Amino acid sequence: MFLRPIIYLVASLLFLQSNGPALAAERFITVASTTSTENSGFFQAILPLFERATGVAVRVVAVGTGQAVRMAERGDADVLFVHHQPSEAQFVADGFGVKRHDVMYNDFVLVGPRHDPAKVSGMSDATGALARVATQRAVFVSRGDDSGTHKRELRLWQAAGIDVAAASGTWYRESGAGMGTTLNIASGMDAYTLTDRGTWLNFNNRGDLVVLAEGDRRLFNPYGVILVNPQRHPHVKAADGQAFIDWLRSPDGQKAIAAYRIDGQPVFFPSTDNDAR
Repeated sequence: MFLRPIIYLVASLLFLQSNGPALAAERFITVASTTSTENSGFFQAILPLFERATGVAVRVVAVGTGQAVRMAERGDADVLFVHHQPSEAQFVADGFGVKRHDVMYNDFVLVGPRHDPAKVSGMSDATGALARVATQRAVFVSRGDDSGTHKRELRLWQAAGIDVAAASGTWYRESGAGMGTTLNIASGMDAYTLTDRGTWLNFNNRGDLVVLAEGDRRLFNPYGVILVNPQRHPHVKAADGQAFIDWLRSPDGQKAIAAYRIDGQPVFFPSTDNDAR
């Protein structure tokens, strides 16, 4: 009656003996990134290429930019990959990151119901479009999560002279969630929202939502990548983290970024020098 447990024990020990060293030797880095890089399908498309080229696996934690920055500040990631340049610059200035590198960009778009009660369709003035939404008290769903998208949205409201804090809970709603969830809420409510184009292209539950306003220079959306400072956090895998950054900025990495498309449309554009934009 004790034979079967003994067989299981021996089999388990043999498995650990044969596979344990390989499992223990797995090379990986942790990347703190945004929901847009995950929700757009970007990482699923390019990470296998990097992993095959280097043998280094990448584990992504996709959260809002604010949360990703705080995660990297604690040393819970090797690389920070986000899209809010002021936060990125502060991260480096405070000694948490080594250097910010441009890697790619796309843009934000204002989406809303096809019947467009605020009459913003075709506008290229983002603040003007938001002002119309506010004037008409048309429902707008904000991420409200301290993400890069949320930070950009708040800056646009401020430029439009709209106090959204005072309107919270009325026509202005806050999801406190990622871009995919916020788009789902906006779709269900026939509401307006600001979204990065990558997540929008990969979003399947659009309902009556369409892109209504785009093309404003203020909607330009650059992404930066930063190695977490190993002098601040000695456990950071600096060599493999830098290898990831170098690959993203290499001809192969930039080609992979340009090649990722959804329904024939580019999701991100490669860039190693966005500073002039």
